[in-house]
Amino acid sequence: MIKAAIVGASGYGGGELIRLLSGHPQVEITALISETWAGKHPSAAFAGLRSSRINNLLFSSFGDGSQLTNCDVAFLAQDNGKAMKLAGSLVDSNCRVVDLSADFRFRDPSIYPEWYGFEHAEAELCRSAVYGLPELNFDDIQHAKIVGNPGCYPTASILALAPALQYGFVDPKSIIIDAKSGVSGAGRSKFTLDYHYPEANESVAAYKVGGKHRHVPEIEQALAPWSGSAHISFTPHLIPMSRGILATCYANLSVESVSRIRDAYIEFYAEKPFVHILDQGTPSTKHTLGSNQCHIGIEFDLRTHRLIVISAIDNLVKGMAGQAIQNMNIMFGLTQDAGLDLCGLWP
Repeated sequence: MIKAAIVGASGYGGGELIRLLSGHPQVEITALISETWAGKHPSAAFAGLRSSRINNLLFSSFGDGSQLTNCDVAFLAQDNGKAMKLAGSLVDSNCRVVDLSADFRFRDPSIYPEWYGFEHAEAELCRSAVYGLPELNFDDIQHAKIVGNPGCYPTASILALAPALQYGFVDPKSIIIDAKSGVSGAGRSKFTLDYHYPEANESVAAYKVGGKHRHVPEIEQALAPWSGSAHISFTPHLIPMSRGILATCYANLSVESVSRIRDAYIEFYAEKPFVHILDQGTPSTKHTLGSNQCHIGIEFDLRTHRLIVISAIDNLVKGMAGQAIQNMNIMFGLTQDAGLDLCGLWP
């Protein structure tokens, strides 16, 4: 059994990790770290976590970190800037790390001051970590000691665009991403006015417009092998629903015929168990709710000669905790869908 610890276990990412890992056939949760809920059962923070599989677990404070001494993998689900200070000691104790924050998403540590407002405390670890998008980086993830779990917007956007760029179907300088997220994408501790029920309900709003969102450089880094230094236009929106991401991606076609594009997408994701190319219609966040799936729909605007790719994921599963477990499965030589073979919740 793989012994797993979750640090920052009372946030949305931590709650989903507990839910999914408690049903994983090859994982034993050995530590749940939460300063807020120390000494209490996970159901105190997440009422739905009442299961015989986790009856003996309690949240604990970090203290001296001794709970992590014998773990095989640690999921770090804390705020940005904290994982970088802990990851090195975990790796030294032969514990592998999957970080759900942004601390290990970039290979270039100089990105952090500009986009996150702090210097990276462990530049060498940053350079050696692997970006944890399994559909693109499977081989590197297998051998990684530290995996930087992707953000939810980038996951949906990159999966939608990677095949089109790799096969040269679109002009990389023409990419526009219009993405919409449920409120849980902001995290459990977000209490600013825009996220209060009366403000968010019955309303849709764009934010961080004009290339200001932190996920812009993350998307560009992942697509750079095919797009070079081209910049994307990315506009996120807040939708009054609990969870889900819908990313609608536009790009000018660089080929005359579109007949091969759908088949190329199917070929690209043929061995990727969680990405499904729809035969017809467009994806919906409802179809991926609660699952680790990404549904992709492909459309063509032949009048304007544009490719339109729409992807849908659950931001807390494929966009966060589920993808983290998928990365763990790869790191430990398990099948990618171990503990994640879940259909979407319907209705």
